[in-house]
Amino acid sequence: MTMPKQARHDTDDTADNDDARDQQLVSPVIRGLRLLRFIAEGGSTANLSEVGRRIDVNRVTVMRLLATLEHEGMLERLPQGGHEVGFGFLKLAARVLAANDLTTFARRVLARLSASLQLSAYLVVRDGGHALYLLRDMPNTSLVSNIQVGSRVAAHLTTPGRMLIADQPPEELRALLGDDPLPTATGQSPATHARLAEILGADRERGCAWSFSAYEAGIDSCAAPVRDASGEVIAAISVAGPQQRFEADGTLRERAEREVKAAARDLSALLGDRTGNGSRR
Repeated sequence: MTMPKQARHDTDDTADNDDARDQQLVSPVIRGLRLLRFIAEGGSTANLSEVGRRIDVNRVTVMRLLATLEHEGMLERLPQGGHEVGFGFLKLAARVLAANDLTTFARRVLARLSASLQLSAYLVVRDGGHALYLLRDMPNTSLVSNIQVGSRVAAHLTTPGRMLIADQPPEELRALLGDDPLPTATGQSPATHARLAEILGADRERGCAWSFSAYEAGIDSCAAPVRDASGEVIAAISVAGPQQRFEADGTLRERAEREVKAAARDLSALLGDRTGNGSRR
């Protein structure tokens, strides 16, 4: 039976597309992922020949793949022999899960924080050398900070941004922010890396960052870091409100700092941080 011309043409196109996709695949990556999946599902590496048979490679290739994945922290060698999924892999997985859960958990934390303090509450993440405002919860008052969701601000200029970069080494900060002079928003903004280092040191010591009209005129702000299951800072929670409210209520600054730190610890715990101290260091 002769295949119709159009059918033959469609079959040829499908084969060509499959060939094109196959040419884009990287065989060593496929083999490495097969090995990683095999171990993650409970497979033993005690018998390298058996492992090779299971993932369709030879014994020497298994040895090379194991060495490479160990080097990258994706696998760890067990004292009694064999391998298990490494801490580097677990950290990577935790970050992915945290990214999916972060905003879901944060909405409730921000709502509670904003209602308690009657201040605008924000969830902020780092985007390169910038602070990206992901979520905002605002009280039903006319006097609030007006930073919009989606705002992207040089990290060193705002309190949540400072918390997001506070743990970075000096060379990394310079790579993220650029050389001196640094951009400024007001006369209080750090214009040099030396001045920024002093401010970040004080932030780390206090476990939070404060701003008194340093970014928005007449607006005070406090922020604390949010950590993931590996203990790394992945976000910051901040509150902001009119300076006159802080001045009129002598207890507000103390309450704001205490509650912002507690909110950051709560969100950190929801994301897997087990230290009970989201603002440690």
